[in-house]
Amino acid sequence: MILRFWGVRGSIAVPGLDTSRYGGNTSCVELTAPGVASLVFDCGTGARALGRALLARPERELHLLFSHFHMDHVFGFPFFAPIFAPSFETTVSAPAFHPDGAKDRLARYLNGVFHPLRLPEVPGHINYDAIRPARPFERGPWEIVGFALNHPGGACAYRATMDTPSGRRSVAYVTDTAPLSRPGEGIAGGGLPTGRESQFIDFLRGADVVVFDTMFTLPEYLEKMTWGHSYPEYAVAVCDAADVKTLYLFHHAPDATDADLDMLGEYWAGHTRVRVRVAREGQEVNLEG
Repeated sequence: MILRFWGVRGSIAVPGLDTSRYGGNTSCVELTAPGVASLVFDCGTGARALGRALLARPERELHLLFSHFHMDHVFGFPFFAPIFAPSFETTVSAPAFHPDGAKDRLARYLNGVFHPLRLPEVPGHINYDAIRPARPFERGPWEIVGFALNHPGGACAYRATMDTPSGRRSVAYVTDTAPLSRPGEGIAGGGLPTGRESQFIDFLRGADVVVFDTMFTLPEYLEKMTWGHSYPEYAVAVCDAADVKTLYLFHHAPDATDADLDMLGEYWAGHTRVRVRVAREGQEVNLEG
């Protein structure tokens, strides 16, 4: 099982010399295994490069899971090559009450106003499915469950699990979200987790890898608590409590330079419980290695 980061940035793409090593593309993460259709989490600007890579592979099926429909997570969709290939079958899943609801949310963007392409004009074969947080579902061999996050307009985390030759492996994709408790309370405040945090910890418990929105520093979060993003100390506290093996800090702020992210990685390198890494565009993580 391979986890690939195609876009790790939050809010807006930021190409340039200051972001060349960690990458400037927005959220797009792929989970794949030999002989099975890939899971793709979100379709930010990183999806353009992923789409081109998918065309070069033999598989002609994929599963695209949207956490939510803010622009930085959907901007790559009309540039995603598989939706233009009639030989591809793409299943789009998103939080909604009905498959038409998932389709309609994408159609608000691809409507000829915000983008010249209209969703009915897409030539590829696309199926739509509505998912509800906490209700397990399957995509091929992937066993998946969602979790409702704390973000304006709502967002959904996903945990995907599959049996591999080296054992059962699990990855959680957690973005976008603010903490599930108020400052000074709950697990990050040094106390017992709140009820919602306890559910969140159970959702993540024992995961091999967690990819977590840590866009803000703690002082930035305290200034922008209603923006719906977290900070590294909170992600680490939650993942420590959940006995997660490796945490990837993700959804980097547009203003975070390569030097800033180097410093972030150095700061957390010595953490003794969950292994903490900083997500980097182009990075591959072998969960069986």
